[in-house]
Amino acid sequence: MKRVLIVDDETPILHALRRLLQRHFKPQQLGVEVCADPLHALQRLHEVHVDVLISDYRMPRMDGVTLLARARELDPRTVRLMLSAASDFGTVLAAVNRAGVYRYIPKPWSEPELLADLREALAFDPCTVPSADELERRRLEALEPGITQVEWGPNGEVLMPGHLPTRPGKL
Repeated sequence: MKRVLIVDDETPILHALRRLLQRHFKPQQLGVEVCADPLHALQRLHEVHVDVLISDYRMPRMDGVTLLARARELDPRTVRLMLSAASDFGTVLAAVNRAGVYRYIPKPWSEPELLADLREALAFDPCTVPSADELERRRLEALEPGITQVEWGPNGEVLMPGHLPTRPGKL
């Protein structure tokens, strides 16, 4: 079973989101926890693994970016979503750069979009993000198909496609 923790200082928002998720997911598929205090949520993150953390941005005692950044430090496998009415570029930038958010969801949310974002977040595995070397290999392959396919000879030499290695002194 996957686990989602939703953090927002507005309890009607928490109840609405919990009801929405309970309508669309079976209890054995998704455990939904809600928390109105970001410090309590942080304590909960110390106790259990959460697959997806959804946090509001503007909350007393700790903003959502700080909470999501700390969650990232605790467990990088937790997929982090920011839910906020704040739409200024600085907020979005902080959410991405400091907290590594997977998605930024505006308030008021669209139910189909929020559910689609959550399903993608539940399927996403942050541990399988390709390395910089792998991303560069993919970029080069897209430009020049086959460029990274190299055949090596027994002595470490690069073999041309379709050529067999020859032994010194033999044809």
